[in-house]
Amino acid sequence: MEKFKGKYRISSARLQNWDYGWNALYFITICTQNRELFFGEIINHKMQLSEIGELSKKYWFEIPEKFSFIKLDEFVVMPNHIHGIIEIAKTDNKQNDQRNDKSYRNIKNYIINNPEKWTGDTFNSTNTDT
Repeated sequence: MEKFKGKYRISSARLQNWDYGWNALYFITICTQNRELFFGEIINHKMQLSEIGELSKKYWFEIPEKFSFIKLDEFVVMPNHIHGIIEIAKTDNKQNDQRNDKSYRNIKNYIINNPEKWTGDTFNSTNTDT
């Protein structure tokens, strides 16, 4: 396993030839360490946020206050991870509207429906199918 600053870390999932500063829509997933259920729990297919989950939601919506060139799209907090779509929209680059793209719609629907599918989710450590 690769080391960074003397610590083990996973390899990057980033595309090597992609400039992440480009105007584009980005699907983001942030996981808790060891998939700990810090952000809350799913009850009756609805996410019930813990205090930490509420903070993660609060800070998500503050992103455009710190970075005016970022627009927020669909977002969900799950028990041990967060999914969201952000759009980088710097005025110095040409804007490409990707919102009609089929893969964008699929990802958006995945985020919206994620709490309902928690029992079979690969991030759910209590799922016996993983």
